[in-house]
Order: sequence, then C-alpha cells, then structure tokens
Amino acid sequence: MSKSPRLHTADEIARARAAAQRAAAVLDMITPHVRAGVSTEELDQRCHDFIVHELRCVPANVGYHGYPKTLCTSINEVVCHGIPSPKAVLKDGDIVNLDVAVVHEGWFGDTSRMFCVGSVSPKAQRVVDAAFEAMWAGIRQVRPGATLGDVGHAIQRAAQQAGCQVVHEYGGHGIGQIYHDALFVASYGQPGQGVRLQPGMLFTIEPMLNAGGRKVRELADGWTVVTADRSLSAQWEHMVAVTADGFEVLTAPAGEEPAGPG
Repeated sequence: MSKSPRLHTADEIARARAAAQRAAAVLDMITPHVRAGVSTEELDQRCHDFIVHELRCVPANVGYHGYPKTLCTSINEVVCHGIPSPKAVLKDGDIVNLDVAVVHEGWFGDTSRMFCVGSVSPKAQRVVDAAFEAMWAGIRQVRPGATLGDVGHAIQRAAQQAGCQVVHEYGGHGIGQIYHDALFVASYGQPGQGVRLQPGMLFTIEPMLNAGGRKVRELADGWTVVTADRSLSAQWEHMVAVTADGFEVLTAPAGEEPAGPG
C-alpha cells in the first residue's frame, strides 16, 4: 500500500477502466445463474472459469492473504467475505452479495452487487435498495475539492433515512496497480473532513448496511463477517475515478444511477 493517495494519469485510468469493465462483466455473466438451488461453490467456479478462460484475466481474490476462492458470497446476515461452499445452497427469499475482483494487464478491477433470489421479504428488499441508494449518494459527492468525509456523511445519511445502520469496520479503498491502495473510504463521516479529493484518484465506494444494529463479528474461519444480531445486511460496490469536474464510475452499467439528490 502506498503511503499517500496516488494520482493517476488519463492513460492509467484507461487501464484501470479496462480492468473494472471486466470485473463488471463477470457479474453480468453470472446474473442468470443466481437462483434457488444453486450453490455458491457453483457460482464461484463459473466466475473463475469465465475470468481465466474468457476474459484472460487473473482472479484477484484467490490467494489474497490466503483467501481460497474467486468470489466473496455473502448471504443474508453475512456482511462480507463469505466463502463459497457446496453446502451454501441458495434458496427462495435469500439476498446475496457477489464480490469479485480481477487483474487485467497489471491493473485491478473490483465490484460487487446484490442479488435477490426468488421472492424476498419487504425487509430484505428494503436493505438491498437502501445499500444501493447509499452507495450512489456517496458517489455523487465525488468531485475535486470534496472530501471523503462528504462521501461518508452522504452514505450514512441515506442509510439512516432508510432505517438502516452502516458498518464502520469495513469500507472502500484505494485501487489501481495495487488491490488495496492508500485511502479508506468509510461509510460515515463529517462534511469537509478527511482526505480532499483530487483528479486522478481511484477508489471503491462500498457501503455495507445492516437492517438491525451496526455491530459485526468475524467467524472462526477468519474471513466471514456477520451481523452481531443476525439481522440482514447488504452491500454494493463500485470503482470510481475522480475526474477534472466530477467522477466516473468505472464499473457501472449504462443508465444505472438512480434518481434523487446525493
């Protein structure tokens, strides 16, 4: 990790964009396979094969600090870093986050999305939608001269308006030629505080929202993080570049941004 945020050139951002688009393509590919009766192991294997054989990229998560899989698959009360398993079979009513990262020509792309399996409860839909809206509330704060405190404050405000709590222990990060580079992008903060944004910065925004309390705990496997009260949790993640006059979301499909103020 570098000691200070890197400022990337236009050519470097283009390389990061290429990696980011490939990460997003993995989630596009896997979408029709996320359904009841499918194990997270099967989803992981499909994504691994697609990354290696179709995209000609490297699955960034495999072996990262000893992590064993391509995806993180976080179901219901799992906040993040759920490990794919043949025993984890999706069922109707589940919500699941699929988090993927790839390496393309030395650059990292990182993104995650929520998926609803079959018909989900209103509570589950609420936390999924709230996390999406909170992510975009944070993204819309990104511009030269703004601060990470502005981003975090917008995320937290959106979450609270939806009756959810943001997780403090995990958040976004700098990215580029290093998977987790300088910058911690918290999902809370005070306006005007923290690192001031400059053109050329690259980072992820990935709020994790809980339907209950914000406290979490790590399971004995050393990876899986769950809500302490076993309430539902949801996360969305995009990779963002600070531009001369605002932002570019490197992992977003065209037309994804929701309506509404930031």
